[in-house]
This record gives sequence, C-alpha cells and structure tokens, in this order.
Amino acid sequence: VIFNHPSFQPHMAELAKLVIFSSFVHQLAFTLFSSLSFAIGTVQDAGLIFLSAMANTIANEIINDGGTIEEVISTTLVVLPLGTAALGLVLMLLGKFRLLDIVSYLPMPVIGGYLAFIGYFCLEAGVALCIGKSMTTISDWAYLLEPRLLLLATPGLLAALILTIISRKAKNDAVLPTAMVAIPTLFYLVLYFCSVTLDEARDSGWIGEETPPVAPKELIHLVDFNLVHWSMIKKCMGTWVGMLFVVAFASCLDIAAVSIDMGKPLDTNKEMVTVGASNFMSGLLFGFTGSYIFSQTIFTYRTGCHSRLVGVFIMAAYLFVCVSPINILSVAPLFFLGSTLIFIGYDLLWEWLVDIREKLFLMEYLVLLTTFIAIQIIGMDFGIIFGVVVAVIDHVASTTRISSLQRVMKRSRAVWSNDHWQLLQLHGYHPSNPKIVTLELSGPVFFGSSQKVMDEIMDEIGLSVSEDEVKKMSMASPHTSTHISGLRRNNSFPKSRRVQVKPKVMMPRYVVIDISEMHLLDASAATSCFGQLAKLCEKRGIFLFAAGVLPRVECMLRSHEVSLKFEEEVEWKQSILLNEDKQNGKLILFETLFEALEFSERLLIQSKSRHVHENLMRSQLNSHLIDSDSSHHKLTYIFTNILREELSEDEKSLIDGIGPYYEETTFRGGEPIFQKDTHPDAFYIVLKGAVAVPRDRKRSEKIASPKVLSSSNLMELSLSSSNLMAIGDDDTSSSLISSFHNVGGIFGYCDFLLKRQRTFHAYASGNATVVARFTSQSLETMKRDDWPLYVIVQ
Repeated sequence: VIFNHPSFQPHMAELAKLVIFSSFVHQLAFTLFSSLSFAIGTVQDAGLIFLSAMANTIANEIINDGGTIEEVISTTLVVLPLGTAALGLVLMLLGKFRLLDIVSYLPMPVIGGYLAFIGYFCLEAGVALCIGKSMTTISDWAYLLEPRLLLLATPGLLAALILTIISRKAKNDAVLPTAMVAIPTLFYLVLYFCSVTLDEARDSGWIGEETPPVAPKELIHLVDFNLVHWSMIKKCMGTWVGMLFVVAFASCLDIAAVSIDMGKPLDTNKEMVTVGASNFMSGLLFGFTGSYIFSQTIFTYRTGCHSRLVGVFIMAAYLFVCVSPINILSVAPLFFLGSTLIFIGYDLLWEWLVDIREKLFLMEYLVLLTTFIAIQIIGMDFGIIFGVVVAVIDHVASTTRISSLQRVMKRSRAVWSNDHWQLLQLHGYHPSNPKIVTLELSGPVFFGSSQKVMDEIMDEIGLSVSEDEVKKMSMASPHTSTHISGLRRNNSFPKSRRVQVKPKVMMPRYVVIDISEMHLLDASAATSCFGQLAKLCEKRGIFLFAAGVLPRVECMLRSHEVSLKFEEEVEWKQSILLNEDKQNGKLILFETLFEALEFSERLLIQSKSRHVHENLMRSQLNSHLIDSDSSHHKLTYIFTNILREELSEDEKSLIDGIGPYYEETTFRGGEPIFQKDTHPDAFYIVLKGAVAVPRDRKRSEKIASPKVLSSSNLMELSLSSSNLMAIGDDDTSSSLISSFHNVGGIFGYCDFLLKRQRTFHAYASGNATVVARFTSQSLETMKRDDWPLYVIVQ
C-alpha cells in the first residue's frame, strides 16, 4: 500500500519486512506504556494513504530529475520515518498538555470522506496485489478487462466479500480468524488434489515471484544518507500536516471505541501520549505511523486475556517474520493477501458511504461525498482542504440563514362551553379581524436581520410607527446599533415612518409568537427587535406573548429586561386574570404555544364578559364544560367540540354510540394513571379534573432557572381548576410539572399508537379526576362493529 510506485518493486521484500519491524516497535511501545495491558498496536490504515502520497511524490520528483532507484529508496526511508517521528512528538505534546480538542476543528464529514477514500485505496491496492500490477489511477481498472487478470482478481474479491459478511453477521469472535485461516488452506488443498505445483501456480500468477531470502542486516543497507534528497522534506510538509490531523482524529476514535466496548472511561489525552511515543520510537527506527488497532484490542479484551504477555507473543511473531528467510509473498496465495486489503476496503466504503448516511444531515453527507471525490481528482492535500472549505461554507450558510416569519391559524387545546367557543369564533379567530394572532418565527435573529424581522411582525399585525416613536426608540439604548439609530446619526428623520401594511389588516389584541425554531438570538436583536416591539405593542393595547422559548434565548431576553424576571412574570400572570388592562411593555414567555393561546383565549373571554361578577366569572372559567351527571354525554360533548365543524349532523349522531367502547375511571389527586417505561395498553381522554405530566428530573436540574410559567399552573393559582398538592406542596412544585391535560385533553396516544414503552408519567391532578380509557381491544371491536364511528375516532 505504501510502496505502490514501480520504483519500489525491486526491493519489495525488504520493504515489507521493514513494515513488519515497524509493527514490532509499535507493539513494544503499547506493551510498555499503555494503561491497557491487553492493548494491540501496529501500523495503521489511517496514515497509510499519506505515507503513500509522500512516497509517490518523492519517487516521481527524483525519477523525473534523472535520479536513481537507490536515491528514491534512501530518500523515502528517511523522509517518511522523520515525518512519523515528528508526528509522534506532536501527539505526545498534545496529550501532555491536553490540547486534543484542536483535532475537532477538522469537520467529521471531511474525515469521513478521507476514510472512505482509504477504503477505495485499500480496494484498489488489494486488486493490484491479486493481479500483480501497479494500480494508482482510475484508468488502471482497465486491467480487469483482460480475462486472465479478471480471473486472478475474482477469488480475492469474493473472499473479501465473504470476510466482510462474516465480520458483520457472525456472533462469535472466533469465526472471522477461522475463515481467514480456512481460505489459504482451501487454496493449497485445491492445488494438492489438482496435482498443481507451487511453481506452476507461480507461473500462472496465483503466487508471488520467488525472491532470494532477506537477512535482517540487509534492511540497514537500504539507506545511504549520501543519496538522500533533503529538499523533499519541504515538498511533503503539506501532506504531513494532513496526516497529523487524520491520525490524531482516527486515534481518538479508536480510543473511544475501546472505551465504549469496555464500559469504562479512558483518558484520551493520556492514551494519546502512548500513541505519540510509539510513533516517535517507530520513526527513529526507520518505521511508519501506527496506533491502536481497536478491533484486535477489543477482541483480546473479550477473550479475558488481560495480560501484557499478549503483546509479548505478538512481538515474537513479528520478529520471527523479520528474521525468517522465507518471503511470505513467494509462498502465500496473492489473492488471499489481496483479499485482506479488499476486506478492509469493503468495510470502510460500506461504513463511510452507506451506513453513515443515516447519521448525517443531507448537506453533511454531500460534504463527505465532495471530499471523497475531490481527493480522487485533485489529490490528497487539496482534496481535504477543498472538503474543509465546502464544510465551512455549509456551516456559515446554515447558521446565518435568513429567518422566516409566517402567520398560522392555531387554537389552544382547551375545551370551552358553547357560549365561550362562539365568542372565540366571533372575536378571537374572526377571518378578517382576529383578536388573537399566531406567528411562527424560525431561524436565527441577529443584529443583521433584527430590523427585517421587526418590520415583518409589524406588517403582519398592522402596526405603524410615528416620527416621535422613531426618535424615542433610536435613543432608547446608546449601546445598540440599529437601523433606527442610524437615522438619528444621519439627522434624517422621515416625515412619517409608516410600515407598508396589507389592506384591511386590523391590529389584534393578543399576538402569540412561536419561537421554538428560533435557535439563536443575540443581544442586539433582543433589545432592538423584541424590546422595541413590546413597547410599541403596549402603547396600542396589544399583549405580546412568546412561546416555546429555548433556554439560551430565554436567558438573553430576561437578562436584557426584554422579559420580566421569572418571579415577576408569575405575579403578573396571576394578577392579569383579575385586571385585563394591566400591561407592562414586556415580552411574556410561555413554555408551549398552546399554553400561550389558552392564556390569550381566557383573557379575551374575560374581557368580553365584564358584566358578570368577577368571582362568578372565574367560577365559570373553571367549569367551562357542561356539568352533566351522564359521563356518556360528557365524552360525546368533548368529541363534538374537538371535531366541531369537521362533522356533519349524521356523523354527530354516530358519536352517541361510543359508550360501549371505552371505560370510565376515577382517580384521587396525586394517584398515578400510568408510569413511565410501562406497556402502553390504552390511551386516555380527560372527562373531569386535570392530569399532570411531571418534568424529567434530570432535565429540570440542568435548567433550573430561568423558568417559564405554564398557563395551566395559573389555573391552579387563580382559578383553582386543578389541585397539585398531591404532586408537591412546596414553592418549586410547579417547576416539576412539564404540562397539564385539562378536560378534553388526550394523552398517552402517541406511545399507544407506536406500541412503545411509555415515555412519561401521568398523575391525577384533581381530587376526583375522571378519564375515559380506550384499549386496543375496544378499538378493534369498534373497527369491526361500527366502522363509521371508528373512522371518526381515528
């Protein structure tokens, strides 16, 4: 693989033993220094391509300048080991000073493209070994058009395919080594029974040419320092830098793989010092790059042989090969030796071109493919650089993409009485003059796009700005640079700054902005966009709510006083239910969009029902469903209110027959309805009271502050529609609740539909919470006996 240039062919036997000796040095270092007593280390595939690229560069430069093969050999066996020793020294320094994080700056898709190219390179080298030809370019695959060469390559391709299938499907670790022994054994048996001698097989190309024995002392005479072209070091420097990053990254992956398989943490920096030491020693002894061989290390770990004697035996085997007078290439079948390389190629190509597709986004996968193809076309160094440039461009494009704003028609999941529902339909969600408007904002909002976002929001809600307001906003924050402050500096105020609004756009009373997809907000945008927008809305009597806020965005809004502090927001939300006109010029935050919409609907109903006494009004809001003694009637009412206009009169009459297909169950406050990680045997609909879903403890501990108060919590605090004392009676209980399901709420359906274990707990939040329970058996019965009703329920 390393010495695939024709100039190295006369000395291939000596070079092959030099690589084996390098593996001996690596194993010696791992046996002496690794914290893993069973560690296996040898010359590794990650650096082979770079070594091959440097060897080919040296050979081509010297031969083109009229140099000799001896000069090529001497220069290569000095420059490559020097690069290996330098790489080892840098790795030791990175590990010693715990600086391995810099390796992560090389994008993973670029590394994937390079590893896929290693797979292709091993495949190409393996086929070249099978047919006895040098293959360095894509055009060399034309060799396989010759029937004789295709015949020589076919067993290697098939044997590698068998090894690949075994490695991926076999459960027993001993199957793969057994298969690797069986393949050459079967070859020799075929020769024996067919009465074919080794010489005849050698003449046919199945076995390598016979060469004179290579004594260990002959390895020393390969290098003549007088013939070394020292100028080649500078020409190989770029390739060496790429090798440093890739070998470091690959070694980190190997260490991580061993750690995961062992189930124990490993100190990556400490283990990297060992990798660096092995490369430094190998380079000083005219060797080549290497690292942990995680597959063999894991295999040794699983066998229970946790002794350094394992490394000793491996070193003894390497030394035996080095001192043996027998050349392996002259007795082993070439197709078997080639199949081991092809096997590695198959595995890497499948892993980094096929399996990886499910683990990467589309653009990341395209970066990987681009790097893989670029290396083929423009070479190793520039191919990787090109891949990095493409990855950077993709990153910049994805993180600075233009944010988008759109109006959507959404309602809360609350079930209201007929009067309240009609009121919301007439005023809250009127087709031409809605009092509740929902906007969805996605993408980052930063200093470069904040003004555009603000203008779009003002356009959607029909908000205009006067000249005086322009002046006040431009001087609101001397540390904020905005489009408006630019008008002040230029002393060029327009006579009237009025946003172009759509025809017949009327200002709403409540604006809910879903910012769950707004993953980035900087300080400038927080104040110049949302801060100013909240003040403008306050002056026009508009309530501005934001829902689905991410923790980082929430921190930015609260720290810059665009939103209230959490405690102040809790107090405001409670008091606003008693005094609807109490505004504060702040952006009010909610945990989910539906909670914000429910809060808006409550305020709208409250404002439209002022003739009712305040206490009576709260009582009505608390019991907005029809209080009927017939549970059958209540579930029928809930279904017709959820589906509403989607049902015809005939379909509504079918709902009356739903009684036999569900069970009605009553729970005390705090009693579990179902537990997390249990079998999903049914889904539920709340008929009376409320159901609380506790927050995941681990998640709540990570984001303890700031918090967003749920509108359902307000029901407990001000309307007393749910009792949470069973879940927790301290001041922080509400922070432990993820969400509430009130009357009409459907819960447990996703887990029930997907037939997966429950993903959350559910507790009764009222003293007499009543739920309707639908099981799979009852749905099957409904499907069989009453198909039209089943369609409606679905």
